[in-house]
Amino acid sequence: MQTVQIMNNVISIPLSQLQLELGANWIHGVLGNPMFELAMQHGLISIINIPKPHKVVAATEDGKQVPFQILQEIYEAYVCFLRRCEEYFLCQYLPPPDIHSVGEHINLEVELYLNGVDCAKEKHLRKLIFDCLLKRETCITGCHSMDEIDLLELGSYTELQGGNIVLPSGYSSILKPLCDNLPKENIVLSCPVRRIHWKRKAAFRAGPSAMTAGASDTILEEDEDDGNESDDSDRTVTDVPVGGETSQDERKVSEAAKRIKTSTANVVVECENGAVYEADHVICTLPLGVLKEQAETLFVPALPQYKIESIDSLLFGTVDKIFLEYDRPFLNATISEIMLLWEQQEDEEAEPVNGLEDDGQWLKDNWFKKIYSFSKVSDTLLLGWISGREAEYMETLSHEIVAERCTDILRQFLKDPFVPKPKRCVCTSWRKQPFSRGSYTAIAVGASQDDIDNIAQPLYSSPHQSKPSVMFAGEHTHANFYSTVHGAYLSGRTAAQILLTPDSPQEIVMESDSSDLSSWIQGIALD
Repeated sequence: MQTVQIMNNVISIPLSQLQLELGANWIHGVLGNPMFELAMQHGLISIINIPKPHKVVAATEDGKQVPFQILQEIYEAYVCFLRRCEEYFLCQYLPPPDIHSVGEHINLEVELYLNGVDCAKEKHLRKLIFDCLLKRETCITGCHSMDEIDLLELGSYTELQGGNIVLPSGYSSILKPLCDNLPKENIVLSCPVRRIHWKRKAAFRAGPSAMTAGASDTILEEDEDDGNESDDSDRTVTDVPVGGETSQDERKVSEAAKRIKTSTANVVVECENGAVYEADHVICTLPLGVLKEQAETLFVPALPQYKIESIDSLLFGTVDKIFLEYDRPFLNATISEIMLLWEQQEDEEAEPVNGLEDDGQWLKDNWFKKIYSFSKVSDTLLLGWISGREAEYMETLSHEIVAERCTDILRQFLKDPFVPKPKRCVCTSWRKQPFSRGSYTAIAVGASQDDIDNIAQPLYSSPHQSKPSVMFAGEHTHANFYSTVHGAYLSGRTAAQILLTPDSPQEIVMESDSSDLSSWIQGIALD
């Protein structure tokens, strides 16, 4: 994927008269969702939307299907366990001692639940279903394991009512009405940013309260400098280009860095192709994955330490999709999805925890067991989801190898040796993409909504500046709607409103917080 599109996480490609969603899959919710309102306004959603029945079957490795009553029983119990986890944030409960993650809490609930099942065989079967649902949850949340997700913060995500909505013409179709009023000459594509120079006329530390208290209230010191020192004295900024290797002789002050000393603009954006853009204000929408990789060298002066720490604290996981296209239907017409209940052998080598360098062999042997199901997109198109390190490993494989493995899986779980090979396999690779470096944001153990708010805090060029020089937007900057397209949209709209109106930042933020309904919905969630 190249930088030839406007929204990095919204990619629809045509395939056999269908639109494959390589990125965002649904509009999440209706009430208060600006993406739904925009889609309705431009006729992208049918007013009469009759949902199709979705029949799910669960099968074990030996091809036996689980009775639906058991599947329904475990699913209802699992949803109850998950809602209980959300209540710690919503109701300010204290969790059991030494339980810090969602995974730990759910596994504790599962253990207590299974203790009430006498038959060992029935207990084992139910445990397999719980394990499958936890794998599914990692794809929803955007993580490798639910053990990574902070228990006290799970409920911070606000779920809008109305279910998930699919755009028949593809999610990318929503970009056209967004861009119609933008002159084409104002949209620059295929132009990666090398460095963002933000001018600082006086040295001061604008902390997390700057957005609401005003920059003039956050002055700690006045110190005229050359605009190339960090907000924090312990951080050293070196002029090394981001995204490419250079020799020692090439590590010198760039042309953009020279121009910033004489430029009257607050911000100078330097691009890899040598282009330079001067601006009074910049809204930075780089994904959290890119910030994790480049934040310490991308900005000159460097970002404040509190912002760097929050970027490091949050999780930006990998969630990938596997599309399998066939010449003819082979799955029973009444089945919409098949859940894969993988066995966990007692003598199976435990999963390493040190990343790809140390667990290469384990991933080679087990990566495909993270695929929790295959669902129908159409009668001849199946979709599988995979997350975490297994997804990252899959990205290193050819599509042919992935297709062969998926064929083996389907033949095994369907107990049908005649399942055909797909004529085409399309896999996403969000971790490998240099302009995403992952999929979406989650709150890791030890992190909180405060970290999201910290990343969203703007940068000021002067302690008495009325509007910030650099603002931050994207799904990772919305404390209630992180991981969603509408969260990204709302954060960008808020930043634009602050820059376009004469009101103070505090007044605009208060207006935005009520207009996107997130605070109101969180308030009624306790009823």
